[in-house]
Amino acid sequence: MQTYTISGLARAAGVNVETIRFYQRRGLLPEPDKPLGGIRRYSQADVARVLFIKSAQRIGFTLDEIAQLLQLDAGTHCAEARAIAERKLEDVRVRLADLQRIEAALTQLVDRCAARRDTVSCPLIAALQPASASPPR
Repeated sequence: MQTYTISGLARAAGVNVETIRFYQRRGLLPEPDKPLGGIRRYSQADVARVLFIKSAQRIGFTLDEIAQLLQLDAGTHCAEARAIAERKLEDVRVRLADLQRIEAALTQLVDRCAARRDTVSCPLIAALQPASASPPR
């Protein structure tokens, strides 16, 4: 069975050593015992765990949500894992709706800028300034 030092684990998982230490402090990755006069050794299961954490982060799960998923790791808690994923999906949908509103507002502002190229006042800057703010000097 292959084992890794902390730097080997980091390299195998594509992260840096400080990421490994951070995950340990957060309780996401157990810290192996240190043999007397030796160095801690990590297993392939530890590599898989770090890769799981990184995959979950890439699709938007927070570290707290990942900790919950890791507690359900046995695979027998599919309903609980699904509930966590459903909450995340709803959050993503809300953020997407917000981003679509932002996109629409920016599209209008960009279009207004394009329509008024030869004017002194920029419609984009004017739209972003509070009504009570005086123009810059």
